[in-house]
Amino acid sequence: MLYTPIKFRNIELKNRWVMSPMCMYSCENGLANDFHFVHYGSRAQGGTGLIMVEATGVEPRGRITNHCMGIWNDEQAAELGKIVHFVHSRSESKIGIQLAHAGRKGSTWNNLQIPLEEGWETIAPSGLPYHPSERIPHVLTVDEIREQVQNFKEAARRAVKAGFDIIEIHGAHGYLIHQFLSPLSNIRTDEYGGSFENRTRFLVEIVDAVNEELDENTALFVRISGTEYAENGWNINDSVELAKILKEHAVDLVDVSSGGNIHGAKISVFDGYQVPFSSQVRNEAGVKTGAVGLITKVEQAEGILQKGEADLIFVAREILRNPYIAVQGSFEMKENCFFPHQYTRAKIST
Repeated sequence: MLYTPIKFRNIELKNRWVMSPMCMYSCENGLANDFHFVHYGSRAQGGTGLIMVEATGVEPRGRITNHCMGIWNDEQAAELGKIVHFVHSRSESKIGIQLAHAGRKGSTWNNLQIPLEEGWETIAPSGLPYHPSERIPHVLTVDEIREQVQNFKEAARRAVKAGFDIIEIHGAHGYLIHQFLSPLSNIRTDEYGGSFENRTRFLVEIVDAVNEELDENTALFVRISGTEYAENGWNINDSVELAKILKEHAVDLVDVSSGGNIHGAKISVFDGYQVPFSSQVRNEAGVKTGAVGLITKVEQAEGILQKGEADLIFVAREILRNPYIAVQGSFEMKENCFFPHQYTRAKIST
């Protein structure tokens, strides 16, 4: 199944390998540069079905660090467009972008909050910092929440113009959308807090706004944290219910990760440790899902698909180590996968 095509709207992926979005902390003023061109282009040359560009801020305060990528202006979108053009013209890969806002987890470097004069005032649904030592974030008003919805919408418009095939909304890892979802970080008493419906409202409004910028030629994914590993926090049952709602709002795939919202949460990490979350969401909500989390081997990835635990395999650290994991896996499985014609002499004969 790894090398079986799959469609999302009119977008067909040639295989199920996905380069997971991973922050590179290598931008100035949010602009992609030559590093990013090589970084993403090399994975396309390695046969990866879908390249996901890292978390990209929808406004300056949406970045995690001063060196994160942005798409809040046309110059940034134009630089990203060069990468998109290369991927489309020199490979069979599709390429997506993850639209993000760090919220209270912004204005940091090396996982430490930087001084206000070097960074910015963070924002959040409630006045609760991620770590007690950090500054109390600015609590968003209802009007400011609606402005953030618009920021995601405008970022999606720029991404579509740049030629991206897939837009992913980052609702995981303790960033702004996740902060709204969790009752541990969202203690609002208005229409964006309290009940499950109210806490999910921000994400659903973003999904609807982004979909206004899309058509059948651009698909929509959402990344969520299946659980945040904390008592009375966001859990896998919440994720299943959210996935059902996202499906109703024309989300094509739920990318299921975990954690990130509660400082000091205890997480047991092992190969494929997040796959059960993807499986439960897929099978109980009836949606397509992506599995991620220490998936390192071809046999492991194939097994996940064969058992119906996911529809796509998101690979992070392993694809940093080996940009050619997709094509090399095809050699092992005697399957076809894109390999640059310039490299044909290195292709293993079958």
